[in-house]
Amino acid sequence: MTTASDDDTATASGDCTATLPRKRMAAAVLFRDVRGRILLVEPRYKDDWELPGGCVEADESPYAAAMRELNEELGLSLTPGGLLVVDWVPAQAGRTEGVMFVYDGGVLAPASEAEIRLPADELRSWAWSTPAEARQRLSPLLARRAAAALAAVGGGTAYLEDGNRVG
Repeated sequence: MTTASDDDTATASGDCTATLPRKRMAAAVLFRDVRGRILLVEPRYKDDWELPGGCVEADESPYAAAMRELNEELGLSLTPGGLLVVDWVPAQAGRTEGVMFVYDGGVLAPASEAEIRLPADELRSWAWSTPAEARQRLSPLLARRAAAALAAVGGGTAYLEDGNRVG
């Protein structure tokens, strides 16, 4: 909760943004194989699978977070391509509102696939998944986001709210 003295301090220091709301952010990367399947990872800490990625840390851009997460989760030092999806997600029980980004990882070369190394304490496995398999493995929200990202490949950026295309 912001108090009047907090507002006065922020205004006195010249930072009028200090009292504005903050949002949770995460970044992920959509990789495809030559058959059009997408790469999913299986976390140890929950039932649903995910796209490789994770939370954006303080003072880190979403793009930098995507690169860092690729290295941490897959052991890959790759540079993602363009932005495929921006998804605003409303707050719900146990989760604050957030803004999620999905970048284009392109078609993953077999040599890079052979270099994948998972952190044993965080991820159980990874797998190539058809769109139908992805719908079964991902949460409904993430399945919508992954489908929108796949549809956006080569065609710009999709804006979503709660995984649903807007506009």
